[in-house]
Amino acid sequence: MPQSIHRSLSIMSLSLAMLATATAMHAATVDFSVVSVPEESGLELTKISVNSDFVCLPKVKRTGKRVDWFTNRVLSLMPNTNNIAYLSFRNNTTNIFLKDLAKQGSSRQRTNRTGVIDFSFSPDGKTLYFSESRGKTTQIFSTDASNGYVCRQITSGANDYSPIQAPGSDMVFFARTENKGGCSIWSYNLKDNFLSNYSPGQNPCPVNKESALIVSRQTPGGNAELWKINYDTGVEECIVSATDKSFTTPMISPDGRWIVFVGSSVVEGQGVAYHNTDIYVCRIDGTDLRQLTHHAADDLSPIWSHDGRNIYFISQRGDADATANIWRMTFTE
Repeated sequence: MPQSIHRSLSIMSLSLAMLATATAMHAATVDFSVVSVPEESGLELTKISVNSDFVCLPKVKRTGKRVDWFTNRVLSLMPNTNNIAYLSFRNNTTNIFLKDLAKQGSSRQRTNRTGVIDFSFSPDGKTLYFSESRGKTTQIFSTDASNGYVCRQITSGANDYSPIQAPGSDMVFFARTENKGGCSIWSYNLKDNFLSNYSPGQNPCPVNKESALIVSRQTPGGNAELWKINYDTGVEECIVSATDKSFTTPMISPDGRWIVFVGSSVVEGQGVAYHNTDIYVCRIDGTDLRQLTHHAADDLSPIWSHDGRNIYFISQRGDADATANIWRMTFTE
C-alpha cells in the first residue's frame, strides 16, 4: 500500500526517489490492530481516514538504538472550513487531497503535481503553500486553496521546503538545505519578493503576535531540539531538549499556550527495547513536557484542531497491515 515519505534528521536533499511505497520494515511483524496500550486509556482516539485514501506515512528509519524520521508537515487543517488536507500517493504521484471532516466519502484532489513534499495553508485559508521535488532541487510554490491548479513558483535552484506564512504578516518562512548538508531558516516577502536568511533550523512555526519562530534544530550529537528564535532581536532560546531523545515538527495551539510535536521514545517489554516515534506536548515556554501517545506504531505529523481541543496525526495504529491513516485524539490540559 503506498504510504511512505522519507527524510531523516540528518539533513539531506529531498527527491521523488524518497517517496517510497513500502511499509516500514518493523510493521511486517506487528499486527497494530491488536496492540494494547494501557498508557493511552485516557485518550479518546478516532480514525478519520480510510485505507482507500492512501495517506502518506512519513517514513521512519531505525538504526540500532537510533530512530530518524521525515520531519516535514504532511497534514493541515484548512482554516475556516471542516476540511483536513493530507498527502496521498496515487498513480505514481504525491499530491495534496482534501477531506471533509463533517461528511463521509472520498477526498478531492487539490494539487496536480508529481512529487509534493509538504505543505501548509495561509492563515486566512485562501492560499496553499507547498514544496515539490523537481530533479535535484525542491522548490516552493503557492496556489489558490480552493480552486484551480495554477501555481506560482516562489523559490528556485535550491532545496527549499516546509513553507508556512506567519499570521498577520507577508512573510512566508521555510527551511533551506545548504550545499554542505546544513539546514537554515529563510523567509520570502510576498510584497517585495525579498529573501532573508536567519539561523540554523528546520520545521519553522511562527509565534502569533511575536517576531519569533519555534524551530527544530539538530545538535552536534545528532539529536534534535526545539528552539525559540526572535528574528528581530536575534535572541535564541532552547526550550525542549533531552540527551536521549529528538524533537521535531512543532505546531503551536490556536490559543498560543501549547506546542505539539513529534519525539522519539522507547517502548520496553519482554526484554525488548523498541525505538519509536510518539506525540508530545509542552507549554509555549517548554515547561510541562508530556508524552501523549505510547503505541508501538509510529505517530507523526501532529496538528491542532481549530478549537485546540483535539490533535490530528498520522499513524499505522489500528491496522493489521500497518496502513497509515489520519487519527484524532482529545487534548486535555
